[in-house]
Order: sequence, then structure tokens, then C-alpha cells
Amino acid sequence: MNLLNKVLVPAIQVLPKSVVKVFANKYIAGDKISDAVSTVQNLNKSKLMATVDVLGESITDKSEAIKSRDENIEVLDAINKNELDCNLSIKLTMLGLNIDYDFCLGLVSEIMEKAKSVNRFVRIDMEDSSVTGSTIRIFEEIRKKYEKVGIVIQAYLRRSENDIIRLSETQANFRICKGIYIEPEEIAFKDGEEIRKNFLKILRIALKNKSYVGIATHDEYLIRESVKMVKELGLTKDEYEFQMLLGVQENLRNGAVEKGHRMRIYVPFGQRWYEYSIRRFKENPNIAGQVMKSIFSVK
Repeated sequence: MNLLNKVLVPAIQVLPKSVVKVFANKYIAGDKISDAVSTVQNLNKSKLMATVDVLGESITDKSEAIKSRDENIEVLDAINKNELDCNLSIKLTMLGLNIDYDFCLGLVSEIMEKAKSVNRFVRIDMEDSSVTGSTIRIFEEIRKKYEKVGIVIQAYLRRSENDIIRLSETQANFRICKGIYIEPEEIAFKDGEEIRKNFLKILRIALKNKSYVGIATHDEYLIRESVKMVKELGLTKDEYEFQMLLGVQENLRNGAVEKGHRMRIYVPFGQRWYEYSIRRFKENPNIAGQVMKSIFSVK
């Protein structure tokens, strides 16, 4: 079935965007900030926290990067105005990282200045390995001036253990996830069990060093083992949180909340929904199978 689902991903890419959007709507808040606000309000009513992401990455034009900065500042205004239990997540290639490092650092600083003025937390997302080092450098620069900022570490990268060891010495705030980009074997673990093992290894390092961690996974095994770990380390439930994507494993996320764990939902929105959706289908071919089954089911 997994092989069939992988075959179906290219088929989805030739479907009309209007058809893809019907199924993408479960995983994306919508096109506009108002859509994201409405989605977060509903999540908050269900005792779920959120982080909002303006869709987009790999911008190569400075004017587009500046526009992205403005969009992220608008999100912070909307979060504050509507008193949402919500953070902001940003991607640095959307803010010109591949154009000029200092230019990107300047735009991120402006976003952080706004975040500081409304007392909100900003998570710097991690992208592919070509920008891992520069993303961490910007995080460290920003953290010198702004307290409410965090970074993402991907468990499938071989370098992540060293990054966690160094950054957790100063109690950096992490989101730890498996990782989604296709990377060469020399820099990334390929075996699923190896990735799981490294996930738990770096999570333990971070938690033992008193870093706050967003444990970002839909893997039931990793959730169970993470719960065991936080109990073993004697952590209270305000010293960590779980994180999941919008529309994914909703029963699992709701079960975690019922057991008293903090849960944050990643809420993407924006005009670039199609590219995000296709990438998610590639990451999780099972979703592709569900889409095609829905299309051809007789109602």
C-alpha cells in the first residue's frame, strides 16, 4: 500500500489545483490571516495552543522578502489583537537568507522587535541542510537581544547531537522533530529506527540541560517514550510541550491533551498553499492514498 501511495503522489500533482485544495484544506488554515485567526480560535477553545506559519520559502528577490517580513508582522498584530494562545513560526529563506545573510538578519530583527512589543514568542524553523549552519547562527545572534525566540533541531541530521549539546548549555528553546528534507546519507540517518533513537537521545540531552522543548512528532512510539522520559526526569507539565501539524493525528493529539499534556498545533496559511500541500503529500504518501480514495469513492 505504501508503494501504491508513493506512485499516487505524481498523479495528484497533475490534478487541478481546485481539486487538490479540497483535500489540502484539512492541513491549511486558508489563504488569509483571518482564516488563521479563526482556526487558532477554534483550537484554543479545545485547549490547544498554536503557532502560525506564513507559507513560503526560498525567496530570491529582496522585495518579496520584505513583503514576507510585513506579513509576519501582520500575523503578530493579529495574534495580539485577538488575544490568541499562539506563537509565530518563521522560515529564514522566506526572509532572504539565500540572498544575503545580513539582510535576512535585519528582517528577522524587525520581526523580533515587533514580537517583543506584543510579548510574543517566535520560532525559527529549520529548512534543508544547506542552511542549517546559517539558521543556527542567526538564532544565536537574535538570542543575544531577544529572549522569546526558539530554534528547530532535526533528529535525522548527524550533526544534531552536537548542536543540541552546545545550544542547550544556555537553555535554548527547541522544537525537536524527525526532519523532512531529503538529505545524503553522509549527513543524515536514513533508517527509521536510527532516527527514532537519535530523536530520544537529543531530547534527553536538551531536557536534562533544562531546555524547554516542543516535542514535535506524530509517532505514537516517540510520544510514549517522551512521556516516560519527562516522568523519569521529574519534569512538570509546564516544562515541555508536544507539537503536531494541523489536521494530522487529531485523535492522538486530543488524547494527549486529555492526559494533561500541553499541545501546540502548527497552523500554516497563505497564498503558497499548493506548494506546501504537495510537499506534505510527498512526505506522507499515505495522505496521497487517502486523497485519491476520496476522489474516486462513490458517494
